[in-house]
Amino acid sequence: MASAGAVAVPAMVGICLLSQPYIVVGAVVVIGIVVLAVAIQEELEAYELRGHHSDEAKPVAQAEPAPWEPWAKREPKPEPSGQDSLPPLPPEPSGQERRPDCTPRPVPHLGGDALHNKCADRVPRNDFRGSDALVNGKHFDALQLQERVLWEVKTDNFDTYSVYLQRTVPDRQVRELRRERDLARACGFDFRVGVRSPEHQAALERLDGTLEIVVMDWC
Repeated sequence: MASAGAVAVPAMVGICLLSQPYIVVGAVVVIGIVVLAVAIQEELEAYELRGHHSDEAKPVAQAEPAPWEPWAKREPKPEPSGQDSLPPLPPEPSGQERRPDCTPRPVPHLGGDALHNKCADRVPRNDFRGSDALVNGKHFDALQLQERVLWEVKTDNFDTYSVYLQRTVPDRQVRELRRERDLARACGFDFRVGVRSPEHQAALERLDGTLEIVVMDWC
């Protein structure tokens, strides 16, 4: 209706101007004011309409709250200093053998076999008569220090053994005698074995000809 009124007013004013020329100036002023007021009203209505649609089309975005994080996680972690970081420890040595104790020491005879001790003490030139010789952790039965020979004495009654024992006993003894020889040689000594019978001597030599076997004629 505002637009229709704006069109009708100039028409009516035009008619009045044609009939009464003396009011031309006043009519022009009135027409200008009316047209200006109509234009301002239309612009206000259009502005309100645009603002209304703009508010509906662009809703205000609400900022989402930051996720909660425990205080312990948000605390800055201290940087490791050079003093805190220690070099790794070297690995423990493995497979290292104990250094042998090669200094002969007299120690009491092991066991209480009187015959065995008598045969050991009567080894010719035995420097530890009445004692064993402790070398490289082993009790040897006799020591000839000048010749650097260590002795192991066997006093088995081999001739009285059964066939089974004559076959099994030497096998077990040879394994032990080899170990004792290695201990003596590790300290720079030779190694000899004393037995009471040639049969026992032969049985041991058949199993290991590198062993030095002596029949003890003093025992």
